[in-house]
Amino acid sequence: MSLSLTGCSLPRGAALMQEVVRETKADSPSFQVIEVTRAELTTLAHWPRAPRQTKTYWPKASKGPASSTIRAGDTVDLIIWDSNDNSLITSPGQKSTEMRGLTVSPSGAIFVPYLDDVVISGMTANDARRNIQTRLTEISPSAQVQLILKQGLQNSVDMVSGVVTPGTYPLPSRNYSILSLLSQGGGIDKSLRNPLVRLLRGSKTYSIRAEALLSDQSRNILLQGGDTIIVREDDRYFTALGATGSEKIVYFDKEAITAMEALSMLGGLSDARANLKAVLVLREYPAQQVGTGRTSPDLPYVVFAFDLTNADGLFAARSFDIQPGDTVLATESAVNAARALFGLIGSAFGLANTVSGN
Repeated sequence: MSLSLTGCSLPRGAALMQEVVRETKADSPSFQVIEVTRAELTTLAHWPRAPRQTKTYWPKASKGPASSTIRAGDTVDLIIWDSNDNSLITSPGQKSTEMRGLTVSPSGAIFVPYLDDVVISGMTANDARRNIQTRLTEISPSAQVQLILKQGLQNSVDMVSGVVTPGTYPLPSRNYSILSLLSQGGGIDKSLRNPLVRLLRGSKTYSIRAEALLSDQSRNILLQGGDTIIVREDDRYFTALGATGSEKIVYFDKEAITAMEALSMLGGLSDARANLKAVLVLREYPAQQVGTGRTSPDLPYVVFAFDLTNADGLFAARSFDIQPGDTVLATESAVNAARALFGLIGSAFGLANTVSGN
């Protein structure tokens, strides 16, 4: 019985480093290789972020007034009492008159008979009541006014998803916070993986990790009428291949993940297979982010290489951010790849340990 190894390639759980860097020596390389060191991190910090990389921005918390102010689109009910028998405001034999469903116009006013348009936008309900009553005293000194405010859509917020009870919620005051709203909606759905809270306000979009929002009171911002709140899963991910503890899609569990943290999330490197001198991160940049200077990659496809056998490489891996869509690839050493091959045929030829000393 004989066996020839001619033309037989070594089995690999991951690419060998030599094959990866060989491309850089080509006349027209198809990808760029960067050996990441602490010194190189300074240059890489100026490179553009990958297109799927998102950065969270969140407005600062501030304190608002204790009561709601009237806005365009709100409605008010007026009840006016007048004890004067010859009142212009009430009908004969009646001491009060009601004006229901007065909508605040875009200019912030309501129409009141004998007073014409009365601007009440920006006032509290009590201030608006006093304003109307003061003006009425010119035609009926004994008149008294009651004002009931009903907030319109501009004084409400939409909770779209990610809570137990989505819906439109009126703002009880201008001091109503986002945590109060989430609580009123039944809390964040516990089935969501790494939830993000997104705020749509006018033309701007803000987002924050739910964990950060819940743990930091300074992030508990006040809501404004017309705000839209969306709670969803963080869908950013990177992939893992090669001689890591697992080969899978890995979702971000916090805002930023370093290369070292990514390896930890994967269960570390395989002691029997991994080449610690060649842990790679593969990334693709769009054409518009490719240039020729130090502030951008030379090619759209970039391989970042880490040597984890020395302190410089270890510290560099602790400071290098993984971006969404990256692939973390732990290469396999040539010796271990050879050992894997001989392990398969060792029972027949007694070669299982012939490379153990190499």
